[in-house]
Amino acid sequence: MHYIVLAGIALLGIGYLFMHRQELGLSGTHPVAANNSLDSIEPADSAAHPVNIVWQKVDRSAEGFRVEMPIDVKQTQIPAYNETGGTDLVNMIFSNPDAETTFSVAWADNPPVARVNKRSPGRTLQMAQEGAVARTQTTLTDEAASTTQGFPGKDFAALNPGGGVMSSRLVYAGSRLYMLNAAFPSAEARSDRDVNRFFNSFSVTSSSASGKGASTGPAKAH
Repeated sequence: MHYIVLAGIALLGIGYLFMHRQELGLSGTHPVAANNSLDSIEPADSAAHPVNIVWQKVDRSAEGFRVEMPIDVKQTQIPAYNETGGTDLVNMIFSNPDAETTFSVAWADNPPVARVNKRSPGRTLQMAQEGAVARTQTTLTDEAASTTQGFPGKDFAALNPGGGVMSSRLVYAGSRLYMLNAAFPSAEARSDRDVNRFFNSFSVTSSSASGKGASTGPAKAH
């Protein structure tokens, strides 16, 4: 069974990235084209330029947010160990505009990373960032405080030695922590326009804990 053990202070949004880190270029090696010979290995062509994305509006008001994502959004739950040794489930929606690119939103109400930090926004966001970078085996390249509709947050970017890059935004809205993530096989495949559209489309519709235990059915699009 392929999932990440989140080592006591559960993180958001990195289980899928960890499971698929090789094809996303986050495992230390570039993905390679299937027809390359051993004496002529080059990165897959799709890693050299941004993919053409068709966007859809995703309304998850029951979980407290709306966002725009690439089409064909799916949902999963990530098992994560908590501070008592038990397991919490983290909800996540994700889409893959191509085989090497992933956009995702993960969320949890009162997650372990917040509980162990006594719900301090600053400490919670910092530990969430540090855990995401550590678990995806990347190196932090940029970070900045951010706000979304007055809720505290943090933006950060990370790079793997193999060339994979990810751009992430954390939002701490009331009792709920969100993590938006866009992962690409290379810096050349990353598009500022697409990342900014994804991040800026995210809006909090409710900061209560009403999203806990939401079903894993398909995302609703309009």
